[in-house]
Amino acid sequence: MKTEIETISGETPGIAYELIVHRLEGSDQSAPRVYIQAGLHADERPGVAALHFLIPMLEKAEAEGRLLGSVTLVPHANPIGAAQHLYGDHMGRFSTGSRVNFNRDFPVPDESGVRALDTAASATFAERRLKSRLLDLADGCPIVLDLHCDDESVQYIYAPEQLWPEMADLAACLDAEAALLWDVGADRAFEEAVFEQMKASAAGGDLSGHCVTTVELRGQNDVDAALGRKDAEGIYRFLQARGVVTANAAAAPRLADGFVGKPIRHVDMVLAPVGGTILFHVAPGERVEAGQMLAEIIVNPGRSDGTVAVLAPQAGFVLTRRIRRFIRMGDNLLKIIGDKAAVASREGALED
Repeated sequence: MKTEIETISGETPGIAYELIVHRLEGSDQSAPRVYIQAGLHADERPGVAALHFLIPMLEKAEAEGRLLGSVTLVPHANPIGAAQHLYGDHMGRFSTGSRVNFNRDFPVPDESGVRALDTAASATFAERRLKSRLLDLADGCPIVLDLHCDDESVQYIYAPEQLWPEMADLAACLDAEAALLWDVGADRAFEEAVFEQMKASAAGGDLSGHCVTTVELRGQNDVDAALGRKDAEGIYRFLQARGVVTANAAAAPRLADGFVGKPIRHVDMVLAPVGGTILFHVAPGERVEAGQMLAEIIVNPGRSDGTVAVLAPQAGFVLTRRIRRFIRMGDNLLKIIGDKAAVASREGALED
């Protein structure tokens, strides 16, 4: 494995950031090339833990001649956000300089299929140059994994509808419990920008064998050695299944019992009707029925009428819930994958 440390200059004198890029060389030029990154939202660490265990596994495969496809790994994809702390709390989701989400506003191809990327010398914000560099690293790879996490959540993936159900093998290898299938991306998140470039570059429009996804590795606090190792092993199994690493004779993984895979328009964003302290009655992974109590919000402690009940808008699967237990009116409280579509159409990301 070769490691490169690239420098991204800051916007003011004396400021610079280091982007660490690991490259492993496959032995078969016809095997799929792979790009995997973690920590684009710099306050989300489960993906970093997974790569900590995956990298030695891939190094061993490379040394033993079992690595067929070349792999590029960026374990800390956002050194800018990693440095953002306010009064001891890690920010990392939004740039404090521009207020833009680090996983939004990636450049996409125009109508002629040409995409303009900023260079290291471009006179623009460091975050824009970083985004262009990450896309540049992912270009030409038919398999691109962007490792994230939610607040409190089951493990799930986002997948372009055009690549489903082919991408179900990734969900099975990861023991994911759900997949959200999107058609049109309006926010230009990393996976959306990568997929647009894949479509623009695909010979004859053939996207067979392609995989691009945001992998949500449970919740923000689901970071420990056991989970990191399990996620690394799941990604490794997927790479074996896709011919990137020599496969063993193990049976192909199957989707988890009760797996939920639905278009993203089935997601009901349950918002807080009032502000206050949250008492949850359900957890991610549970099945709920219409009208079931999801949570109570304490607005006047100790009073018989001091809580406001939040009920399920329809039957479905609890995907995520808020990690902090104090909420403002209008904030997202839970996400439910409803049995029925929650909206007629949905473009772009579920949250800012």
